[in-house]
Amino acid sequence: MRYLEFRKGVLAFQVFSTRDIEKLFPDFDSRRLVEWQEKGYLRKLVNKWYMLAECKEDEQLLYRISNCIYRPSYISLVSALAFYHLIPEGVYSTTAITTKKTKKYVNPLGTFDFQSLKPTLFFGYTILHRGKLPPVLMADMEKAILDYLYLQNSLQSAEDIEHLRFNFTELRSTCDWQKMSSYQLEFKSRVVDKRVKYLKAQCEYADTL
Repeated sequence: MRYLEFRKGVLAFQVFSTRDIEKLFPDFDSRRLVEWQEKGYLRKLVNKWYMLAECKEDEQLLYRISNCIYRPSYISLVSALAFYHLIPEGVYSTTAITTKKTKKYVNPLGTFDFQSLKPTLFFGYTILHRGKLPPVLMADMEKAILDYLYLQNSLQSAEDIEHLRFNFTELRSTCDWQKMSSYQLEFKSRVVDKRVKYLKAQCEYADTL
């Protein structure tokens, strides 16, 4: 098989697996994958997952990689909080929620962290489309906040919430508190309830600064 034919078939995927290749090209010779990596056409991400080397390296691609290499998962925690401009820039890994065990992958494009939640808490995400690029699963702002508050054991006081340096101006203008309350009920967690209370108090306090 010629590379140009292969490229045409997988270009729309951006990130693709050996299973995707088998569906597109049933007679594909897997030795081509090694050959095309050596030529710089492909990049291997993790076992059985690849991308075209020509793909633009940006946040959308990192989100797509995260969604693909460990399923089911959706972008959440600090990556989603940064996406919604709730925390300062400078996120050094792509963070996600999964129902599988907690996992970390490191490859040439970065670090991909997956935090485990029970299946009943795997909700509150949307399908994010940007142009003609493949969609990604992104937590709603409210769910990203709750995921973070639930999993961060260091948040024991109102002062801890304050030190998070949340963008409270953005939070006040864009957060749907009714939706957050609805999501919050599903956690059935006194710890989450307490931390949300701290967050709301800090948000109100920031009005007076």
